[in-house]
Amino acid sequence: MSLPVAAQEALAAFAACPGWEQRARLLMQWGERLEPLSETERVDEHRVHGCESLVWLIAEQRGERLHFRASSDARLLRGLLAILLARVDGLSGDKLAALDLVAWFEQLGLQRQLSPSRSNGLNAVLQRMRELAQES
Repeated sequence: MSLPVAAQEALAAFAACPGWEQRARLLMQWGERLEPLSETERVDEHRVHGCESLVWLIAEQRGERLHFRASSDARLLRGLLAILLARVDGLSGDKLAALDLVAWFEQLGLQRQLSPSRSNGLNAVLQRMRELAQES
């Protein structure tokens, strides 16, 4: 399965990190890349429930594909969201439905650092993406 360009870039960047501290720093940097959401987008309608932190997710139709934007009040989670968005950008609904989130974070060397609550939160985000893809 071919990866989106941003996902390939993430894999290369994280593979080059020798340890968790470097990965954590890189994760924060990726989080800063997220397109900011306006105050009008940070509303309950766009909130992802099932996350301990506040997370907002917006889907925009671009041609045949959905493009997602997301943000969170938690810095580390913003980084994880950026990595997730890099992986799903441009995927069809079928490919989105088949995405293995655990395997993706394992490839990046980040799975061990995902607490159960973060893991559940990211799964809630992915589930919401799948629902939005089905609705479009």
